[in-house]
Amino acid sequence: MSASFPVARPRRLRRTAAMRRLVAEVAVRPADLVLPMFVKEGIAEPQPIPSMPGVVQHTRDSLRKAAVDAVEARVGGLILFGIPAVKDGRGSAADDPAGIVQLALRDAIAEVGEDAVIMADLCLDEYTDHGHCGVLTAVGGVDNDATLERYGAIAVAQAAAGAQVVAPSGMMDGQVAAIRGALDQAGYADVAVLAYSAKYASGFYGPFRDAAECAPRFGDRAAYQQDPPNSDEALREVLLDIEEGADAVMVKPALAYLDVVRRVAEAVDVPLAAYQVSGEYAMVEAAAANGWLDRDRIIMETLTAIRRAGADMILTYWADEAARALA
Repeated sequence: MSASFPVARPRRLRRTAAMRRLVAEVAVRPADLVLPMFVKEGIAEPQPIPSMPGVVQHTRDSLRKAAVDAVEARVGGLILFGIPAVKDGRGSAADDPAGIVQLALRDAIAEVGEDAVIMADLCLDEYTDHGHCGVLTAVGGVDNDATLERYGAIAVAQAAAGAQVVAPSGMMDGQVAAIRGALDQAGYADVAVLAYSAKYASGFYGPFRDAAECAPRFGDRAAYQQDPPNSDEALREVLLDIEEGADAVMVKPALAYLDVVRRVAEAVDVPLAAYQVSGEYAMVEAAAANGWLDRDRIIMETLTAIRRAGADMILTYWADEAARALA
């Protein structure tokens, strides 16, 4: 039994900033944050992304510097996305040892070593000329099983380039098992798999598709990404990925799916990531630019909400900035 008013006065524990810090139920740490980074082949200087103010497509040199800056801010990890100069139907650049992401992985590791976890997004949409996350059938659908073969090859190429974590985001059935098998067979049993287990077919991805130049040329991704009304299905996807060997799992997007983050957090005993996606970032930046909200306060409030829902790590484009503020 708890006391009632006037004996119980919960405001006593909110009176000062020091008191609020002392009794805070969750906290965001720099080490909880992962910075997504885009690197583009064939550009001479970083290219701003208009729909994501403050985010750029990096050159290899600028990515090196940004990686060092992020590690100095004590972020927990970096995840790399590549934009190749040439795309084709099977996404050949994705597993090319001289492909842009493989080169950038080596660059990042040369600069920061093991001071942050270096991850690679593992998908085909940035590398295919049609913009879908897998190879296509003769009638234009995504061929799930043929795509698994490509994912296995990409995982091995990324591991050979030094990736400590590969993060499959294509939502193909069986992708974690295929990737885990390929890594183990190639001698990369120590490379971890962070599965995009509950990745929804969301409208919040628009700015990312500008950044990664990966909008589908036809159709959409609703046939393989998860349907927004469903959360039971998210749990099924998560549990299947864990059974297939995922070391950690992810919910994407974060804010519109905090209920899913909470359900997954309560159901699993592996680390849980949530991706604060490009549309979430762009909305806050646009509103702040118009003077409609306190940008810095909203950044920290949203990150806290994601942690409070149960995420152990947060992928966010504010990772380095937030890490500095938290320090």
